[in-house]
Amino acid sequence: MDFLSAGVSALPGGVKFPDSAGAFHYEESGTLLSVTSNRFIHWCTSGDRVQLVEQSLDTNLLNNAVRLQLSHCIVLPGGVHVHETLNNVVILVSTNQSVHRLVLPHPSRMYRSELVTELHMQSIFTDVGKLSLQDPSHSVLIPSSVGQAGSPSTSTAWLSQSGEAHYALASPAGGIMVVSLPPHDTQGSVSVVELKRSSMMQRLSGWMPSSIRGEQSPADLALSLAVRELEEDSFIFALCQDHKLRMWSFREQACLLEADMLDYMPACRGLKRLSGQGHRLRLSPSPSGLCLCVYLAVPQRGQFTVLQLVSTDSSRYSLDHVSSLFTTQETLVDFALTSTDIWAVWVDDSNTTVVKYIDFEHNTAGQWNQVFVQPPPEEEVHIGVDQDPRETYLEVLFSPLHFTASAIVKALQIYRRGSERITDLSWDSLKKEVTVAVESELQSSVTEFEFSQEDYRQLQVEFWSKFYACCLQYQEVQSLPLGLTVSQNTGLICLLKKGFVSFLLPCFAVDHLYLSYDEYLFSEEETPITEEPELGRDVLQLVQCLRLVSDAVSGEMAYEMEKALEHLQSPERAADLVLENMLSNDKSVNNVIEDIQNKLQDIRNPMGAMMVLLREMDLETDSDVGGEGTLVPGLNLRISLSQLLGSSSAVSVVCQAVCHMTMTRTLFCRDLLILQKLYLRFGDNVFLGGGAQLLQLQQDLIPRSSNLLSSYYLLKHISQSLASSVPIDIIECEVLTVPFYTVLSPQTVVELFYQTAARKLIISQIYSQQQSNAPLRWSHMISNVVVLLAQLLWPSNPGFQFPECLMANCQYTQLQDYVRLIGPWCQVNIGSCRFMLGQCYLANGEGQKALQCFQEAATEVEKEEFLLKLTGSEEEEAASTPRLQYYNKVLRLLEDVGLPELVIQLASLAITEAASDANSQAALWTRIFKHHLDLGHNSEAYEALTQNPDCSMQLDCLRQLVVVLCERSQLQDLVQFSYVNLHDEVVGIIESRARGLDLLAHNYYELLYAFHINRHNYRKAGTVMFEFGMRLGREVRTHLGLQKQVNCYLAALNCLRLIRPEYAWIVQPTSGAVYERPGASPKRNSDGEFSSDPVKHQVDILELKDLEKEYILSRSRLTLAQHHPPSAAIAGSASAVEMVALLVQTGLFDSALSICQTFKLNLTSVFEGLTFKCIKLQFRGEESQNEAWSWLAANQLSSVVNTKESSATDEAWQLLASYLDRYPSANGQHHRCVINKLLSHGVPLPDWLIKSYKEVDAASLLRLYLNFDLLDAAAELVLEYVDALLGRGHQYFGIESPLSATSSSVWLPYTSIDQLLRHFLLTRHFLLTHHFLSTYLRDKLDDYHKLVEQTTKRRLVSR
Repeated sequence: MDFLSAGVSALPGGVKFPDSAGAFHYEESGTLLSVTSNRFIHWCTSGDRVQLVEQSLDTNLLNNAVRLQLSHCIVLPGGVHVHETLNNVVILVSTNQSVHRLVLPHPSRMYRSELVTELHMQSIFTDVGKLSLQDPSHSVLIPSSVGQAGSPSTSTAWLSQSGEAHYALASPAGGIMVVSLPPHDTQGSVSVVELKRSSMMQRLSGWMPSSIRGEQSPADLALSLAVRELEEDSFIFALCQDHKLRMWSFREQACLLEADMLDYMPACRGLKRLSGQGHRLRLSPSPSGLCLCVYLAVPQRGQFTVLQLVSTDSSRYSLDHVSSLFTTQETLVDFALTSTDIWAVWVDDSNTTVVKYIDFEHNTAGQWNQVFVQPPPEEEVHIGVDQDPRETYLEVLFSPLHFTASAIVKALQIYRRGSERITDLSWDSLKKEVTVAVESELQSSVTEFEFSQEDYRQLQVEFWSKFYACCLQYQEVQSLPLGLTVSQNTGLICLLKKGFVSFLLPCFAVDHLYLSYDEYLFSEEETPITEEPELGRDVLQLVQCLRLVSDAVSGEMAYEMEKALEHLQSPERAADLVLENMLSNDKSVNNVIEDIQNKLQDIRNPMGAMMVLLREMDLETDSDVGGEGTLVPGLNLRISLSQLLGSSSAVSVVCQAVCHMTMTRTLFCRDLLILQKLYLRFGDNVFLGGGAQLLQLQQDLIPRSSNLLSSYYLLKHISQSLASSVPIDIIECEVLTVPFYTVLSPQTVVELFYQTAARKLIISQIYSQQQSNAPLRWSHMISNVVVLLAQLLWPSNPGFQFPECLMANCQYTQLQDYVRLIGPWCQVNIGSCRFMLGQCYLANGEGQKALQCFQEAATEVEKEEFLLKLTGSEEEEAASTPRLQYYNKVLRLLEDVGLPELVIQLASLAITEAASDANSQAALWTRIFKHHLDLGHNSEAYEALTQNPDCSMQLDCLRQLVVVLCERSQLQDLVQFSYVNLHDEVVGIIESRARGLDLLAHNYYELLYAFHINRHNYRKAGTVMFEFGMRLGREVRTHLGLQKQVNCYLAALNCLRLIRPEYAWIVQPTSGAVYERPGASPKRNSDGEFSSDPVKHQVDILELKDLEKEYILSRSRLTLAQHHPPSAAIAGSASAVEMVALLVQTGLFDSALSICQTFKLNLTSVFEGLTFKCIKLQFRGEESQNEAWSWLAANQLSSVVNTKESSATDEAWQLLASYLDRYPSANGQHHRCVINKLLSHGVPLPDWLIKSYKEVDAASLLRLYLNFDLLDAAAELVLEYVDALLGRGHQYFGIESPLSATSSSVWLPYTSIDQLLRHFLLTRHFLLTHHFLSTYLRDKLDDYHKLVEQTTKRRLVSR
């Protein structure tokens, strides 16, 4: 946020102040239930910029950083102060030309509810952009007269109880001016007060020039200001250039106290002439009042003087000297005062940060305590011969604890020489950007097209080292210390650096001894490790020996030792090699060995000292670190605990603390192991106890040290092992605590574990053992958290939460590495580790390796809690033993991954474990069957089915086998299995499937047919196919269904023809295809209603001839559907009579005649139908002729070949004639129906029809003529018939011989003739023709009668 106050202009001369930093801790930062617990604000100033960051160790704060740029102004030293009220957080900023106030909401007012459950919270800076920074009530210029005399050199500010903002500014010519702003929520004017010894008047116009005042001396220039409100007054303390401390009363505007600080410094001659430019002043409340600490910056003799402000009578004050502390450090950066300690940070000549602290009341000879600061990254990266330079540099650059993201980003921007700003990059993306940048620079510098691999390697080293040097430079800038802050509420100590914040953590006793400088170590008189003085002295002596060993181990040997641990070589053997190298090295090292030997001889009880150290470092515990602990009462408290130390900053701090501890102790254990090996080499020369102690050392202490070394190396390794990138819904990367960039920090697997699982367990453990209302003390809390986290990670403890977390978060590579490192030496959770390793192999697609691991883990199921918990979580019916439950769990894992071969292998193994458990055996055999079937191992699946001891499961498997093999069309296998004791079940399953599923979509009937044929059961095979045909006719009324029906009936016929005639019969399936469905209710129908009483159906026996009839009928249906597809829908279930009608209608007369003959039906309907078609053809046009050819072609026409071209009508008449010849009937019934049909439609009778019918039944023809009033034709027929009887043309009427005495009797249809004559008699008056025909007919009859008479007489005579 940039803003420029009106009237401000750049001052000439370029005023500069050093960068500074500070912090503010909320009043309730040490209260667990507060929204501000573990929460603070820190800032840094540089020129005209102020960077403010709000930080929390409990929750991640959103929008928590703001940068203010005060144009043309320079922020004064001590120019930023933060104060909190009930409703607001007020930030006061002082510059060389103006003062400013920012009023922000208090966190407790941003969240009205007491229950804050969010993982992320809004910072107080969220809405800072909405503030009007140019508002006159919040931004005031220092009067111009001051600017003309120079700018203030330092400042302080405070907020009064009434809400007024006061800014105390040090004049460059001496004196103090206080600018006061009215409360932010009230109207008022700005006031300016000048504090000086000669006058107490208030000057609203600002400071007076020194030429007018005259009394002030430049020696009175205030170098450091501090303020404290006491007894309704504000006291301003000024440490001036003349080494004097002055205390001003703001209310009285008078100097109440003046003290010369040189009075507290010994040998101060000549110092008064020096200006104290580096003097500092700090205040701190104490139980007895106010405590002051003055730092006097004297070359080579810096001194801290602690004073107590004492109030006497009549409002007089004095200072009591508490302590004077000396330091030889050159450049003090900052220091902080607490009620008991002084914390200070220096920068030495090599620009190295030095932090120390001291108890100013209780200290030994003024000895400062060390603070072990993390060393900067190595200036050079060692690259092995077998290592790739790029990969090595990337590993160093992007590993934890080395470089901040901001340093890498700035180095990348400079390296690119570009102006674009790099933001919003993930850690992996930044890594790619760095790689591209360096490789692109390398490629652009190459001028040759070909060069050797060694030359290219040298180029890589050159360019990567250049980028690495750039990162080192910016990391050094980022690491420059600017300030130090100590929370009075929690004891939290932070080192404020230019680019980030470092948290100071308490050092454990063992680490303290190992890391202390020699002068500190030699001055130790007692150690907190043991209470026994003698043993404590031995421990200190032993640690001094360890330091000597550490100095004697070369970098190369240290690398070899670490390499041995990495490659799982014996630590003891590696220690022997290092010791051999030390002994065989140059003379200087041998002198070290001699010094060690001399010191070892001074240790009275080396075994006891070693055991104390080993016990102190051993994190193995019998208590369940991962236990949930007792439930903390109160919802508010549980919610607060759920957030405690849960922010990304706290995660990073805690896990880095574990990493530093493990790094230190790994070196400690390494040196101790080497020292123990040295003890063995020295033998009795250094042991007072002799062989017994050597034996104890060799058999007990050395193995313990070796185990501890391996354990701490493991913790160190995983603390630096980065978590793999996984989908965002599984793990969210944490934002780096440095607010300058939004680059994500690398997350180690330990951070992942602490964040997702361990923190909850640790906090529950801590608060199950202490009161919940206890204040949050940083040193106590962080120490407990670090120890408990290390115990959770400790491989020898029974808890298995860390590998579980890795598996749950898909960190397979890291988990494999973890199991590999603990494999040779850790005897705890062996089976659990093998199980986890198996899961890793599964995830990586190495199934056989996974199976081997799962099998190895099975032997430990009953022994390890994790595996017992794993097997006890099954939801299904529990197996008889934990091992079988374990096998079930693993089998499910293998099934989820999709490895059926391995499921079969493991299930086969598990069956041997389930010899006495029939249920488990059945479940395992079912699994084996299922996966064999899935794999297409049909024979093996059948074998597994037959082995299943559970009948219901066996039946289920059998049903599945049938269904699956049918779907795969592997019917050959299905049919050929023997099905011992399962034959009826198989048949029932197939029948049930056949009757319950779609006929065309499944082929269960064909399967059942093949099944019976394969077993030579032809009658059942025929029954199956007949049932199939019946259902096809009813349910599948399509051409395909009819085709299948024909084939079914044909197959059924073939089956019965293979049986002896007396057995060639089947039982007709139930009409209507109502079959019992599997699982159907015996009492209710498909609609849920109660079924009626079952009806007893009569059993029908079908013989071969019955099947033949059905076959012919079905074939006719198919023929009909082929010629007329729409008929297929109704032909499927049509009876024989109905089929004849359909066939005749379609013109399939041959098929119709065939059905009539088969079912012994009258052919009349066929002839009538054909006659009608002939009639239609006779009288319709060309289109009808064309249509007729299609049905004429479907019938067998006469074989007589016509020489002339014939029409469809001719062919139809010819077909009719052929049928009359082919199918004769008694009394010419077929002719009569044809003629009747023709005459009824008024169609003249064809000559051939008359001729053929005369031969059959002339009398019937006469009657037909009479019926249709064809009198002329009737008369002509009678005449011809009489002539035939008389001997003229008798062969045309089917008469063998005419009338004679020797021939058989003949006759005439007299009734019909009489009717004809009668008709002629009635009509002779109207029709002359009828008169002549009547006369002629009577004459012909007379001739006939005469001949009859003669013949009769002759026959009588001959008798």
